[in-house]
Amino acid sequence: MGAQDELTGFGDRQSKIGLNVISFMLFFGVAALLVTIAWLVTGGVQSRAIAILAAGGVAVYAGLSVRLAYQWERAVVLRLGKYSGLKGPGIFWMVPLVDRVTMWLDSRVRATGFAAEKTLTADTVPVNVDAVLFWAVKDPEKAALQVEDYREAVAWAAQTALRDIIGKTDLARVLVGRESIDVALQELIVARTHDWGISVISVEIRDVVIPPALEDAMSRQAQAEREKLARVILADAEVEIAAKFRQAASQYEANQFAIQLRSMNLLYEGMKEKTTLMVVPSSMMESMNSASFAGLAALAKEKDREKLM
Repeated sequence: MGAQDELTGFGDRQSKIGLNVISFMLFFGVAALLVTIAWLVTGGVQSRAIAILAAGGVAVYAGLSVRLAYQWERAVVLRLGKYSGLKGPGIFWMVPLVDRVTMWLDSRVRATGFAAEKTLTADTVPVNVDAVLFWAVKDPEKAALQVEDYREAVAWAAQTALRDIIGKTDLARVLVGRESIDVALQELIVARTHDWGISVISVEIRDVVIPPALEDAMSRQAQAEREKLARVILADAEVEIAAKFRQAASQYEANQFAIQLRSMNLLYEGMKEKTTLMVVPSSMMESMNSASFAGLAALAKEKDREKLM
C-alpha cells in the first residue's frame, strides 16, 4: 500500500476475489462425488475421461459460486454490471461469470487521522493542527455507488473542513476553545459526507502547534500579566491594612487606657525574647506609667533564676 492507502485504510480486502477454504472444500467435494458417479455409470475409458472433465468443470463452477464474508463485512454484488444487492455476513452464493463482488465494506467504527499544516487563522497566524475522525459506514449501498472511494473521500473531506474552520477562527479560540471547534468541524464533515452513507461519530483535535517565536512572545505576555496581577493584589492588601490601622487609631484616640494597654503588650512581647535588647525612651515609660511593670518583670526573672539555682 502507498501513503494514501495508509491514510484511508484502502486496499485491505478491496481486491479479494472470493477463493477461500469453503470454496476449496466445495470444489473437492463436488469433484469427488461427480467423479465417483461417472466412474460407476460409464464403462469405457473415453467416456470416463469425458465424465471426469465434466465433473471437474462443475466442481470449479460450484467452488466459484460460494463466498464468505466476516461478521463486520458486506459484499457489494453486481449482476451483469448492475447493482444486485449486499451479501453477508456469513456464507452466500453467487452466479459465477454473471455476478461479481466489486467491493467489501467494513461496517466497524474507523479512526482516520488528518492534519492541516501551516494554515492561517482568522488573525493571520500560521498553525499546524492534528485531528482524528471517528466514523462508520451507515448505508453500504450509498458508500458503494455514490462515491468512487469512500475512505479517501472521507479523509479529504475532513482535511478541507479543518482548513475551513481554522481560517474562520482566531488563534485564541483555536487554543482554548477546542470543544466548540470539534462540534463545528463535525457538523461540517457530516454535511459533506451525508450523501455518501457515512456516519460521523466524533471529531477530536489532538494538537495545535504555533510558531516558536509566537510561543515565546505569548509566554512573556502571560508572565507579565501574572506580575501585574501580583502587584495589584499587593496594592489592594496595603489599602486594606491602612484602613484597619486608621480604624484602630480612631479607637485608641478615643480611649487612652486602650493605647496604654497596647503599649504594655508590645513591651511585654519584646521582653519575652531573652536575646532581644529593647531601648525604651523615658518619656514613653512615663506616659505609659509602666516603669513599675518593668521592675516587676525584672524581679520575676530574678526569682526564677534563684529557683533554678
